[in-house]
Amino acid sequence: MREFLKGERFANYIRLRRSTFTGTFLLVEGSSDKVFYQRFVDELACELVDTSGKPSSRQNAIDTLEILEKSNFQGVLVIVDADFDRLKSLVPSSPNLLYTDTHDLETMLIQSPALDKVLAEFGSEEKIAQFKRDVRLTLCEIGISVGYLLWISQSEGLNLTFEGITFSKFIDEQTLQINELQLIREVKNKSQAYSLKDEELQKQLISQKSNNHDPWQVCCGHDLVEILSLGLRKALGTNKAADVEPNALERSLRLAYEAVYFCKTQLYCNIRTWESQNQPFKVLRNDI
Repeated sequence: MREFLKGERFANYIRLRRSTFTGTFLLVEGSSDKVFYQRFVDELACELVDTSGKPSSRQNAIDTLEILEKSNFQGVLVIVDADFDRLKSLVPSSPNLLYTDTHDLETMLIQSPALDKVLAEFGSEEKIAQFKRDVRLTLCEIGISVGYLLWISQSEGLNLTFEGITFSKFIDEQTLQINELQLIREVKNKSQAYSLKDEELQKQLISQKSNNHDPWQVCCGHDLVEILSLGLRKALGTNKAADVEPNALERSLRLAYEAVYFCKTQLYCNIRTWESQNQPFKVLRNDI
């Protein structure tokens, strides 16, 4: 049986809040997601709840929804990263659960014109012109290898560790080319999974890449930001590592993301549909 302890805690908080707040509760995965959605939410009509915490912020949000729905609690909406669910042909388990358009919120930011603004701010116009490859496409071409390796790890139950891997160990900063064997070795070393065969993992990686899945569903946004950070040091710019570190770049992407971009997403349409089907509950401001 799945543990619901964190979900129960969030559910109890929401039940208590209902006595003084009659609006919508919007559950999101973390503090950065909360900061992002805050800009579009009608704060008088909707309260954001950050479900951060182990074992999984995403699962915490989904568990909380499941608990509240069992008691027919009204006015709760959950937005989580799609992760690999679309690759698994999984759909949201509830009409009160919505997915990001792409793998996660960060890939939505990078897919949008917010990336072009960040490149204009931190990149070198001359170096980007000399690069002669589409930057967005290049980020995906590299990131898809990391994404598929994570997908393989999850599918095969390998429990490989990706958090804290050093991207410069398998990506050339000058050219933004990836060495997949070095990627595999870096992940194996970080995971202390020395018994796994490099060649076997590489064969699985090549096989997965031949499936031609949508890269925006495979790539993890944090990985793309790590690659962008490397690129802005040499291949695309002349920045010091500290000036383009990934957390700062993610903040810049969020700041560069405009309401007009959000209004063009499927997620925006799905939120508006949810509002129309759950009146009088509201989520978004009227002016977006």
